[in-house]
Amino acid sequence: MTKYGVIVGSIRENSYSKGVADALVAGLPADAEVTYLNIADLPLYNQDFDAASPEAYTRFRNDVLAQDAFIFVTPEHNRSIPAALKNALDVASRPWGQNVWAGKPALVASQSISGIAGVLAHHVLRQTLVFLDMPTLQQPELYIGNVGTLADESGQITNADTKAFLADAAQQFVTFADKFVS
Repeated sequence: MTKYGVIVGSIRENSYSKGVADALVAGLPADAEVTYLNIADLPLYNQDFDAASPEAYTRFRNDVLAQDAFIFVTPEHNRSIPAALKNALDVASRPWGQNVWAGKPALVASQSISGIAGVLAHHVLRQTLVFLDMPTLQQPELYIGNVGTLADESGQITNADTKAFLADAAQQFVTFADKFVS
């Protein structure tokens, strides 16, 4: 049984990113073990903490280590990824030489209330994942534009075609991740 970690880049209540993540998770096998990792309570990464990390860093790094593969869903903030997501990536890749993301396959999805669908955040995240040595599913590309018209007030995806598209993408990710998970 594969353990899938889910990182939602938005820490907003009722976020569309969480709704997209939930729709992706719905496409995973019934026996998949899914853990949503909370990034909201991580103190900002500070290299001064490398010698004696805060407990929140240690807990998060251990949570990352426990997963086999990752699903990342992000909104776009100022043409990049949200600060909380960047911080989480930094925390679990440090101290230098102790990157716990390495080798874990990843799926990236972005969403936006605009038609641009978070494409720039999507690619910023992919660039970071390349540096972190995370093999990333290339196709299908998951840019979900105009997400507000596809979801309800709680952020959950309600559009049947979008739900089916995301479930299919999750199934493709399972096949991809299985190549890396022993």
